[in-house]
Amino acid sequence: MKPIITALALCLCIAFSTKAQTVQPFKQGDRVVFVGNSITDGGHYHAYIWLYYMTHYPARRITCFNAGIGGDVIEQIADRFDYDVLSKKPTVLTLTWGMNDSGYFEWYRKDAQQFMDDRLAKSYETYSKLEDRLKGMPNIRKILIGGSPYDETTKFSTKNYYPGKSAQLARIVAHQEQSAKNNHWEFVDFYHPMDAINKREQARDTAFSLTPNDRIHPDNNGHLVMAYLFLKSQGLANNVVADVAVNVANKKVEKAVNSSVSNVALANNGVSFNYLAKSLPYPLDTLPRGWGSRFPQSDALKLVPFMKEFNQETLTVKNLKSGTYDLLIDGERMKSFTASQLSSGINMAEIPNTPQYQQAIQIRELNEERWDIERRIRMYVWVEYDFLKGKNLLHNDSNAALDSVKKYSAKDIFLNANKDTYTRARYATLRDAWQQEMAVLIDKIYAINKPVVHKIELVPSK
Repeated sequence: MKPIITALALCLCIAFSTKAQTVQPFKQGDRVVFVGNSITDGGHYHAYIWLYYMTHYPARRITCFNAGIGGDVIEQIADRFDYDVLSKKPTVLTLTWGMNDSGYFEWYRKDAQQFMDDRLAKSYETYSKLEDRLKGMPNIRKILIGGSPYDETTKFSTKNYYPGKSAQLARIVAHQEQSAKNNHWEFVDFYHPMDAINKREQARDTAFSLTPNDRIHPDNNGHLVMAYLFLKSQGLANNVVADVAVNVANKKVEKAVNSSVSNVALANNGVSFNYLAKSLPYPLDTLPRGWGSRFPQSDALKLVPFMKEFNQETLTVKNLKSGTYDLLIDGERMKSFTASQLSSGINMAEIPNTPQYQQAIQIRELNEERWDIERRIRMYVWVEYDFLKGKNLLHNDSNAALDSVKKYSAKDIFLNANKDTYTRARYATLRDAWQQEMAVLIDKIYAINKPVVHKIELVPSK
């Protein structure tokens, strides 16, 4: 009985944590800068959030920016704030920090807790100065994010185990939440709901983790969980893609939520009508994306009710004669359903070969291409601030800077990982071209993301 009670308690914890938050949805024209460390830098949660807006609100154009750098503590974030954050002219700014401030190998010192508490006091001092700066920027909405957890409890490996780090990170999240309350800023909690998911799943599988490579970095499924929590905090759950109900007995459209239905016609024991949704289904990715990723975005469906809350394109057709019917859209067969299934309602967002889903996939792939280009720019900024600044070569990008990168990359695995990108990105003309390429991709997304009218037919299966 105990495991069942524990699982239910964890589910309630997740529900309470997300329900309690209130963050305003993004509006037309918003420029949203996501500021953080490597989980933002190399991660997908912001791209997944933007993809939801691209597909669900096709006429509400926003722009999202990645302003994460791997390895950053709050002092480094504050140091690059003008160049890397404010230069993007944000109307909305999200800020998450703490994974690196809460230490790693330091937890094996004899005086670990005192040492880390002293370090954290300095982090709080730096954050306080940044907080004061943000108070003086009333035209920027501030959203603090309590970051994803360090998984201290998983048994998938003994590596990267730092006893004490998880509790220290929880203290930082509490500090951030209090800061948001004090300043009347918005706050999104990733930490506690994701920690609850980890513990819930580990009750069944001790090797489970949302951070399966190193206890620190969420995989693609974890990033969709983060996007889910963020969108839920914005009150966007249960905003349907569409919800249509047609009664064959009287040819009446009984429901058309976020959609319109016209020209209902009966023929050959079936029904047809024109259908226009005002949103597109969310195109879940079934491939692992990004360096070192092992799990696709779609694996998150096992962990959170994303489909139920954010991806419902419901079609209900009542009073068909009993039997099996082929669903045709624009003359092409999609899938077969019984009259009973259609009377109860089907979710067309679960059918990836519909023309509307195929339209959404194109948007997803364009967004992934944009994400990939933006990652190159993030790698360049990492080299600038995490290496060249320490060599007094910040924004130098000369041959001397390149020589220094090549020299030290032999012994620095992180620098070596970014070296090849830096050799190209140090040229401003190439960075400008990448920015232009991203702009073209975003323009294309907002040109093709408008839903179109489709003809839906239900005909008896042969």
